[in-house]
Amino acid sequence: MLRQIELTNFKCFEHLDMACTALNLLCGLNGMGKSSVIQALLVLRQSFQSGELHQGKLVLEGDRIDLGLGLDVLFEGAETDVIGFALQDDGAMDVWKLDFNYSQTSDKLNIHILPSPLGEEDKDSSRDMSAMFQGWQGIPPFEGRMVYIPAERPGPQKWYPTSEISARYGEFGVSSEFAWNYLNSYQDDVLDNDDPRCLGTERRLLDIVAQWLQILCPGMHLQLEAIHAADTIVAGFQYDQPGDIPTRRFRATNVGFGLSYVVPVILALLSPPGALCLLENPEAYLHPRGQTRMGELAARASLAGVQVFAETHSEHFMDGVRIAVREGLLRPEDALFHYFEREGIRVQVSSLQVDSGGRLSRWPEGFFDQADENLARLLAPRP
Repeated sequence: MLRQIELTNFKCFEHLDMACTALNLLCGLNGMGKSSVIQALLVLRQSFQSGELHQGKLVLEGDRIDLGLGLDVLFEGAETDVIGFALQDDGAMDVWKLDFNYSQTSDKLNIHILPSPLGEEDKDSSRDMSAMFQGWQGIPPFEGRMVYIPAERPGPQKWYPTSEISARYGEFGVSSEFAWNYLNSYQDDVLDNDDPRCLGTERRLLDIVAQWLQILCPGMHLQLEAIHAADTIVAGFQYDQPGDIPTRRFRATNVGFGLSYVVPVILALLSPPGALCLLENPEAYLHPRGQTRMGELAARASLAGVQVFAETHSEHFMDGVRIAVREGLLRPEDALFHYFEREGIRVQVSSLQVDSGGRLSRWPEGFFDQADENLARLLAPRP
């Protein structure tokens, strides 16, 4: 599990030093840099898996993410031409630092010095790059399981694509377009008996997805049909209420955006222990009750050993996490609320802790306080 992320001269950050825990909520107004933290992890993953990082190159444009050129990622007020990343993991005694030289017109940045633990004096350029990364093998974000659910994901479609190689490596695709393919491929996988994401006796992956879909969107039932000759998955939904006969099956295109948007998020939060789960707007198109229960599912995922980074604008999602702590499901130290705010061109991040009663260590101005401001205006005397 990542314990620390440091960014230097990367996008809106002159310097970011952010502690991490099992469940991390990235909060703040639009354009404050929340997505940039997720993008930093994605670009490191992309560079490592392409093999270019072993050759000392940071790949800005690739299959996983496209950040443009060096001009697009250098902090506007940078005093040096070096873009830096530093990560610390549970399994590593050292903080590993990677600095890259800025190049305005290149989509690949060359490493400034060979990667080494912070404070190490030996920077012998003859050392083999591959050997320097052996300590990160199998560990997200470089290797291991990492699932990214972007803010813009496939809406209701008549069919969803399949990919055997994506399913084999547990990939959901750049826009989570292969999430349905993954679910169809691994629907019979069984979760452990003591997995906190299982609320009943069901243990099969497809049944657990269906169970959480019912919780978030009451009355909805998911159906999948694989058409192998056309390399497609057809998703359908039925609706019922307790005691009613289920409706006929409806196409995904006939039931709105919420269901198509929420299934990949549920599936990501059901990832195997040890996975890194990156979510952008997991609450999209969900009603407030569903958003609150989604926060609970994120808490249960982190309890199961999945590290979660969720960029959210939903106070209901946040409250779901706070309730999980208050009710003893999640330890207070396993949740952090990172609040992003801008001062001029610089972004500052405050990491807020939660106590056993679900109360935050402090409540900065502008942090999910709009409901109070609206209520004050509604209760004020009319002019």
